[in-house]
Amino acid sequence: MKISVIGTGYVGLVTGVCLASKGHQVICIDKQSEIVNKINNKMSPIYEPGLEDLLCKVIEKGNLAATTDLKSAVMNTDISIISVGTPFGDGKIDLSYIESAAQEIGNVLNEKKAYHVICVKSTVIPTTTDSLVKTILENTSGKKAGDFGLAMNPEFLREGKAVEDFMFPDRIVIGSYDQESFETMKKVYQDFFDAPIINVNLRTAEMIKYTANALLATLISYSNEVSVICEKVSCVDVKEVLEGVTLDKRFNPRVNNQLINPGMISYLRAGCGFGGSCFPKDVQALSAFSKEMGYSPSMIQATLEINEAQPYRLIERLHSILGTLENKKIVVLGLSFKPETDDIRESPSLAIIKGLLAKRAKVIGVDPIAIDNTKKHIPQNDSLTYSVDYKNALKDAEAAILVTPWPDYINISPQEFKELMKEPILVDGRRVFDKSSYEAAGVQYIGVGLT
Repeated sequence: MKISVIGTGYVGLVTGVCLASKGHQVICIDKQSEIVNKINNKMSPIYEPGLEDLLCKVIEKGNLAATTDLKSAVMNTDISIISVGTPFGDGKIDLSYIESAAQEIGNVLNEKKAYHVICVKSTVIPTTTDSLVKTILENTSGKKAGDFGLAMNPEFLREGKAVEDFMFPDRIVIGSYDQESFETMKKVYQDFFDAPIINVNLRTAEMIKYTANALLATLISYSNEVSVICEKVSCVDVKEVLEGVTLDKRFNPRVNNQLINPGMISYLRAGCGFGGSCFPKDVQALSAFSKEMGYSPSMIQATLEINEAQPYRLIERLHSILGTLENKKIVVLGLSFKPETDDIRESPSLAIIKGLLAKRAKVIGVDPIAIDNTKKHIPQNDSLTYSVDYKNALKDAEAAILVTPWPDYINISPQEFKELMKEPILVDGRRVFDKSSYEAAGVQYIGVGLT
């Protein structure tokens, strides 16, 4: 099929490239000519493992091109997928990019005679597609829904695993205005043989996405709340507690006497909190939407409050040991919100760096690929420097805080910390290090959920 994708961020570009790899003819649209030029020159404007290689292949095959010309793209395709940003700000989700995209598409549909499906893939609150988007399209095109198709197809992509998740989905959710819209969208995924296709209405599709992200975020915050309780009790390790809980067969069933170890269990781990482009803003948006509907979602709100407090707990524990953080050289290991991405949006590292600077520490932020993005949020200054070289950063440091479990960082040996640092204190914000090994080497260890 011929498909136009509006927006070339993490969702839009991955969607366009992966659909092109399945043989569809895809046009990616972005307002920034430098991004369009990069894509057409086989360079990914974002970091995502496997994406640039796949981008090169689909461009070479002639299955994908990028343009700033939305009108031409919509006129020459059968489906337009809206994948623009939906940030959260001023207490609510910002739908301005959705509105703008819908208006531009509607203006083109006013001139286009052929049937065209508009599919929202951006994460939006329930009622957005069937109310806001539909109304804008009808008003600008002069047509009625049904004359054009309308669908909502949420994404379930993990940054760092986005290509894999798109190519091998757990499920494909298609919310549709009518049967023709559904059947058209179904053809897009006809080569995704093993994935169940869920046919629901537009609002249910929107709600599925928010519910999925809120549930995973809640598991993380639940684990972190338990970690705080464990820290209050001597000789209790939250890691052992959660491992004991998740061996319950309802979490971790056995097949042929082998544990399955489902991915859900990875969210029942204590750490320094969740971040990224999805969980924080989506949980906030769901909470705000719920309040607009007249219900205060106490569990969802608590999920956010626990997550906001968690990074600062690491700082306070370090402060209690050192007595003061003023002029102390502290290394933050990892800036991106997770490994295998350069995305630092809502990363716990940002809160930790700001918290350390507020206590007048001398901070070095270390990351292999996310430094440039971090500098846009917290510029380098007299008290803050950045480095890709963790060994150089750790020299004579008085403490190190592991935030992002990049392989290079979690493989730092106890001896290396001891040799490089002044009087080494290691704050394990992800609980990946073995306390006894590091203490035996003379490294003072602070772990989340462990006294």
